[in-house]
Amino acid sequence: MEAVVLICFVTYTVLLFVVMWLSSRRSAGNDAFFRGQRRSPWPVVAYGMIGASLSGVTFLSVPGGVYYGQFTYMPLVFGYVLGYAVIALVLLPLYYRLNVTSIYSYLDQRFGGRSEKTGALFFIISRLMGSALRMYLVVFVLYEFVFRGWGIPFWTIAVVFIAIILLYTFRGGVKTVVWTDMLQTTFLLLAAVATVVAILSELDISLAQLLRRSADAGYTRVFETDPTASKYYWKQILSGMFITITMTGLDQDMMQKNLTCKNLRDAQKNVMTSSGLFIIVNLLFLCLGAALIAYAQTTGFDLPVDAKGNVMGDKIFPSVAFHLSTFTAVVFIIGMVAAGYSSADGTLTALTTTLCYDFLGFERKADSHRAVRTRRWVHVGFAMLYLLVIVAFRPFHTQSLIDTLFDVAGFTYGPLLGLYTFGLFTKWQVRDRWVPLVAVLSPILAFVLKKYMPVWTGYHFGFEILLVNGLLTFLGLMAIRVNKKS
Repeated sequence: MEAVVLICFVTYTVLLFVVMWLSSRRSAGNDAFFRGQRRSPWPVVAYGMIGASLSGVTFLSVPGGVYYGQFTYMPLVFGYVLGYAVIALVLLPLYYRLNVTSIYSYLDQRFGGRSEKTGALFFIISRLMGSALRMYLVVFVLYEFVFRGWGIPFWTIAVVFIAIILLYTFRGGVKTVVWTDMLQTTFLLLAAVATVVAILSELDISLAQLLRRSADAGYTRVFETDPTASKYYWKQILSGMFITITMTGLDQDMMQKNLTCKNLRDAQKNVMTSSGLFIIVNLLFLCLGAALIAYAQTTGFDLPVDAKGNVMGDKIFPSVAFHLSTFTAVVFIIGMVAAGYSSADGTLTALTTTLCYDFLGFERKADSHRAVRTRRWVHVGFAMLYLLVIVAFRPFHTQSLIDTLFDVAGFTYGPLLGLYTFGLFTKWQVRDRWVPLVAVLSPILAFVLKKYMPVWTGYHFGFEILLVNGLLTFLGLMAIRVNKKS
């Protein structure tokens, strides 16, 4: 088994470097790194965005989350579709009209330089944390189920992954990422499909029979109807919409890929196509979760538990995959490796872009020889930070990581939501020097509300804390507005 795992890892990595060479052999300057020379075919971007958005969190936490949360993740996905419509109709036309490389340049034009840097800094914090948590999950699972038995330390696996990602994005940047995302999406989906098929074959049932059995056991419930519950379906739909608007539409990583399309129309087709595919893909992963649970219940397989006896959702998929057969173990490894790479490659490129354009003024000097050298050092620096977050988070991994991920996003993306909403839907100017203070105070107040609202009223905030955070930022901007309008 160990030899097979190593061969799969090396083969997939070599394949990525082949894609990197093919995509960047004719251009390696900053225009290719930051903008992909605006030549990316929109179907390639749309398909690749699936893997970039799903990553290791969906690969493990969505199937694992079925054990406790059934299919109540789906209303959040329905909200994603609404969010993508807003991106296609509101944000993409804005970005293409302004011809931006970093989307936070809009905040400079609308409010001023400090607002731009505030938005860019919150993105850096948000994406560095969020993407590193996705990558952490991949490294954690591969370490627990493969490399730990070889006596290899956890941090060594993290270093290897980050080094590989740094190497294949170092030259081509977003131009390479657009094409490697397509490859990674393919292997993520193949791993999920192959595992479902293997389980159905092992249990000798059809997919329809599996779903009926899961429904009888209560695992396919889609809508949580208790308004006080954190996963109440209307809250999920609304939260999904705004999570997409913020974590995609206001996120340099995701939008940088969209902005490599040839024109606005292609970018809009890309986004709307992706939104439809997300429904199908998330249903696939929820069905995978139902299949994993059905396999455990039918065969008597003991699901992984923590020290308190609670089932660990993030470990259900790998536990069953490694127990079922060598084939399912291999496809799981391939899927996890793909998820690991897709979690970080675009993020490193986007973080580099944001720092270079919003803090170092690359808009004026992006093609100079010195700028290329600076970009490379920034890229390496973010890779080191990325590694630090992955290693530091390990002692704190106690719950389903998808919940942790959205908890972090609710506090860090909220100020971005408030800034863009105020900028797009009002004509007021603000005192630019006070914007950083508003952006810091808003998530602090939101955290207090999330912590104490159950005590005060019995209401539990879920992902909709993002909306509260954005509203607090909006109100703070109203408080520091000036009389003149833009």
